[in-house]
Amino acid sequence: MQFDVVVAGGGPAGLAAAIRLKQLQPGLSVCLIEKAAEIGGQVVSGAVIETRALDELLPAWRELGAPLETKVNEESLLFLTAKRAFPIPALHWAMPDMDNRGNYIVSLGDVCRWLGEQAEALGVDVFPGFGGAHLVIEHNESAHPRVVGVTTGDMGRQADGSPGPQFQPGVTLEAKQVILAEGAHGSLSEEAMSRFFLRKGIDPQTYGLGIKELWEVPAAQHRPGFVQHSFGWPLDSQTYGGAFLYHFGRNLVAYGFVTGLDYRNPYLSPFEEMQRTKKHPAFSKHLKGGKRLAYGARALTEGGLQCLPRLTFPGGVLAGDSAGFLNMPKIKGTHTAMKSGMVAAEAVVEALTQNAPEATSYQPRLEQSWLWGELHRARNIRPAFHKWGLWGGALYAGLDGTLLRGHTPWTLHHHQPDCDRLRHAADARPITYPAPDGLLTFDKLSSLQLANINHDEGQPSHLVMRNPALWREVNLNQYQAPETRYCPAAVYEEDKDATGKAFLRINASNCLQCKSCAIKDPTLNIHWTVPEGGSGPSYPPGM
Repeated sequence: MQFDVVVAGGGPAGLAAAIRLKQLQPGLSVCLIEKAAEIGGQVVSGAVIETRALDELLPAWRELGAPLETKVNEESLLFLTAKRAFPIPALHWAMPDMDNRGNYIVSLGDVCRWLGEQAEALGVDVFPGFGGAHLVIEHNESAHPRVVGVTTGDMGRQADGSPGPQFQPGVTLEAKQVILAEGAHGSLSEEAMSRFFLRKGIDPQTYGLGIKELWEVPAAQHRPGFVQHSFGWPLDSQTYGGAFLYHFGRNLVAYGFVTGLDYRNPYLSPFEEMQRTKKHPAFSKHLKGGKRLAYGARALTEGGLQCLPRLTFPGGVLAGDSAGFLNMPKIKGTHTAMKSGMVAAEAVVEALTQNAPEATSYQPRLEQSWLWGELHRARNIRPAFHKWGLWGGALYAGLDGTLLRGHTPWTLHHHQPDCDRLRHAADARPITYPAPDGLLTFDKLSSLQLANINHDEGQPSHLVMRNPALWREVNLNQYQAPETRYCPAAVYEEDKDATGKAFLRINASNCLQCKSCAIKDPTLNIHWTVPEGGSGPSYPPGM
């Protein structure tokens, strides 16, 4: 199948790019593929978004019925100890990036569904249920290699990889340009970065793992428009992260926890940290008497401006979290992802008009946009926590927010990938987590039931160990199998064979597709490949 442009990824960045392409040149043939069974189907509800990019992309979004209904009207930032919560005074002055006045609490899945409808109305061919498996690269003796399309994954293979009775080979989508907007650690994006050396000379990306639950709470305790964030307990002073809670919709509360994947202690479990924070009085009062409706997890790119790779390559560009446009001090990436997609579309249209192989105007266009200025001002906050821990990072963030405002002659850097940060288990303190109570706190398996995971048990495992022997030698002996703790879905399980020898059992059908294993494994021995299209978690509208 041939198109002018193929967009990989049906999140905010990819959808904004597709819409902008058709706005600029209605005659372009544009195809958008998404690995979820439907647009927005793998996005867990509850996000705070700025409308700046949406105002530019679709100024009449209110008249068009965009699902933005709950405006932020109250917010709080708390420093937690084990039993107390201390509000940060003068929040909007001390930490202006945390100012959510004018923002909306939304079901991001519903926003993506609505954006998908706008894209289809403009003539974009939207194909959910198709994950991009590989880039199609043209090799020409007289020219440099160039991406000329995307191949989707095969369907109907059996566990051993052989074609089954319902086998359908992947489809090759040829394109003059591709826009990769798959989210954090996307497969095609990682392939492009490796093939075209896009990360050469760039700080290694650092990630966070966000785990989220959606609750329905009694009407009497629902506070539509209330936003709360916390830092401090239960994490140690060297681990970045914290909890969030948003009231929106009809008696809905989104609760979640973000843990920086540069943490050091191999015994740490982001899932358990998220669960026990719910027992803190600052959070339990919001959820008590409620019912969990959904559960999910995803990786976030936290590195900032200094971790952005080169954004263009012959035949394509990177956008959204595929590149790393999240503004971590704001804890927001929707508006930045959308803006990057819009600018990517503008550069791609220019390249197509000039019949140029590479959309080289993308970077200069970004540098002239508000997006670049926003990320530049925020660039030092996350690496300050990486460098100096909680207290030094918080002090620097306060100084930057009140006095420096990001206008400094220096840039702090990330020097290690997250996989290199773990201490050996012998040098770390084991953590004992409380048992779940079944009311506020739960285990992983009962949580997975709320993710509505669709996975054909007969398909090949999309989680592959490059060297199985390395797991016992390194992961088990040196780090006490950290993947059994950092995975929020009970995918990885230490087991013993008939001779009593330990091995790693991989329950691929549990996978929430968060990508943490491909990021945090000490030797990057776990290879995350694209599962069959439509596999994975599934969240209905409103969730």
